[in-house]
Amino acid sequence: MPASRQSRELVANQPFMVLLAARTISMLGMAFAPVALAFGILGLPGADAGTLSIVLASQTIPLVVFMLVGGVVADRYPRALVLRWGQLVAAAAWGAVGAMMLTGYTPLWLLCVAAAFAGMAGSAVYPALTGIIPDLVPVHLLQQGNAWLSMGASAARFAGLVASGAVVVWLGGGWAMVVAGALYLVAAVLSGFLPRTSVLARGEESPLRQLREGWGEFRSRQWLFVCVLQWAVMLMVLQASQGVLGPVVAQAELGGAAGWTYVLAGEALGAILGVSIAMVWRPRRPIFVATLLTFSAAIPQLLLGVSAPLWTVVAAAFVMGIGFDLFGVLWMTTMQHEVPAESLSRVASYDALGSLMLGPIGLLLAGPAAAAFGVHAALIGTGVVSIGTTLFALAFPEVRRLRSRPPEPDVRPLCGVGGDA
Repeated sequence: MPASRQSRELVANQPFMVLLAARTISMLGMAFAPVALAFGILGLPGADAGTLSIVLASQTIPLVVFMLVGGVVADRYPRALVLRWGQLVAAAAWGAVGAMMLTGYTPLWLLCVAAAFAGMAGSAVYPALTGIIPDLVPVHLLQQGNAWLSMGASAARFAGLVASGAVVVWLGGGWAMVVAGALYLVAAVLSGFLPRTSVLARGEESPLRQLREGWGEFRSRQWLFVCVLQWAVMLMVLQASQGVLGPVVAQAELGGAAGWTYVLAGEALGAILGVSIAMVWRPRRPIFVATLLTFSAAIPQLLLGVSAPLWTVVAAAFVMGIGFDLFGVLWMTTMQHEVPAESLSRVASYDALGSLMLGPIGLLLAGPAAAAFGVHAALIGTGVVSIGTTLFALAFPEVRRLRSRPPEPDVRPLCGVGGDA
């Protein structure tokens, strides 16, 4: 089907357009957090890379720990409702961080508590979002729908990074965090207009049994658990490099918050191009292509490690953005095609749990690694590990050979907005 006709079908799908608006606005709020939080924390009296590591780990650990709970909840209850509550909690958490920074009352333990609530909110939002897309979008439009959502997220990430960098430089990190909380609140209001109809698991079954069923779906697919293992290690080093080590180098060598904003904005622009490619390209071996794209993760890390000029790091981040967002669309579409709808949120939660489970370790080790080996050597190490994870995944046959299965057109009627039917 021509892309223009698919686009017209999506525009006519009112529930999907509501989801697109809510997701884009929430991603705009999320885009304020990396620059605002990193440089807001580093700007506190006595704060250093170790302080930033602790706060970021306080967000990531609950995100990982509660991910399976979020998957079960999103398969048992209307996913639109789960999305809305997750966005409300995120709004309150980031707004509280902003208020603390603005008032100057920033005890570390309280910052960590607020960050932890933001992490718990994320553990519900991701499984619900993955599961709700097939509820709203016909099967033959899944890749196009995923691409539209990723395009909105990428554009919002770019706009948010540019705006948050300006707000941090001119007004400080506190105001940027307040804006982030307000944007999450707007997204939650929009999510209230989504239909609550979902393909859900049987409510009479115990949550533990549903977790076991989700695990069975997850482990039965080699491509799925191998790539999740790959991303577990890769995200560990990415958390270290992008969350702590990169901002430290930017603070010392690249002009501080402004320079790091250029790097993140380059990645966001690349993501927009990557999603544009995903709208028209459907590779026959989507997981093989997606995995090859993850080689791009190592380039910015290695360049930061050798003190390369800012423009080269920005260019490398642009390439990584192309690879990561194209990966994301291919990955999510394949999972939605291959996994039964009633188990999709639970499988997505195992995907997210496995991918994120080592992230807190990367954040906690980043500060000590920078102190022990130097920040540049630590960044080179993260780049080498990133390359190794991709080679590991490519060694498995199903990762290389899984072929896409063009779906038959879905003739389901489109859902209405604002109701339960």
